[in-house]
Amino acid sequence: MTVPIAIIGTGIAGLSAAQALNAAGHSVHLFDKSRGSGGRMSSKRSDAGSLDMGAQYFTARDRRFMTAVQQWQAQGCVEQWTPSLYNFHAGQLSPSPDEQVRWVGKPGMSAITRAMLGDLPVTFSCRITEVFQGEHHWNLQDAEGQSHGPFSHVVIATPAPQATTLLAAAPKLAGVAAGVKMDPTWAVALAFNKPLETPLEGCFVQDSPLDWLARNRSKPGRDVTLDTWVLHATSSWSKQHLDMPKETVIEHLHGAFAELIGCAMPAPSFSLAHRWLYARPASAHEWGALSDSDLGIYVCGDWCLSGRVEGAWLSGQEAARRLMEHLN
Repeated sequence: MTVPIAIIGTGIAGLSAAQALNAAGHSVHLFDKSRGSGGRMSSKRSDAGSLDMGAQYFTARDRRFMTAVQQWQAQGCVEQWTPSLYNFHAGQLSPSPDEQVRWVGKPGMSAITRAMLGDLPVTFSCRITEVFQGEHHWNLQDAEGQSHGPFSHVVIATPAPQATTLLAAAPKLAGVAAGVKMDPTWAVALAFNKPLETPLEGCFVQDSPLDWLARNRSKPGRDVTLDTWVLHATSSWSKQHLDMPKETVIEHLHGAFAELIGCAMPAPSFSLAHRWLYARPASAHEWGALSDSDLGIYVCGDWCLSGRVEGAWLSGQEAARRLMEHLN
């Protein structure tokens, strides 16, 4: 009987590692605390259709990642997004076109991780709280007190603060992960029955509680019955208002949106707030992945590299590469 490799987290990093290991003939089993895959790439189902509350788009610079993106595009789960972009600075809106190629999941960001997951074995709604070593093998314990295992190796693909608590058996790695700060982001979605009269489809925002906003219907394959918008607050505003009630967050960010948009804004017919506690690493690192191959424990995530979607994918590849190198 082959003992599988456990992978904790089904965001881009965990799935990237899973795909690489699976392609090389290793059996894997994935775990995620959420009801579905994606992590910060997930799309939220709502009364206003599917909404990308986390990652808004991604770019591809690394040749290996570009190859993966082309495969996703061939599968029909990714398409280019060419929004009419603006900049809001010193109280002024100005067009901000650029040459950057932006990609989005289709019909939502979570289409990508669903395609990556395919039929790999996974246990959802399962929060792993402890990773411990039995004789020759690893076991996992979840928040319900249930044990999972045995596993030959463990790949931890979660935000750094969550990885830290799972790394009790590898104090050296836990120390590194504990030193990584991750910033929060409040995200708000607003829907309007009648489209707002503005050419704006994406906007980089300065001098405001907002950092970014996007018009959902400008993305390929989106539901266009309502005019839905996603607003992201800045890290500093999010930090200052971390425990603010959702209704108040919606009110504040709706106000900031109304201030910059420069057109009449009716009351939204729908609103939703989501707090990403670990939205992005505060600074970029160049580890690729973390590993203790003697123990058989590996760590990957966007925080091991650039903090971008591409960084998460590359980090998962690197964790898988190191694991397989140790096996050979």
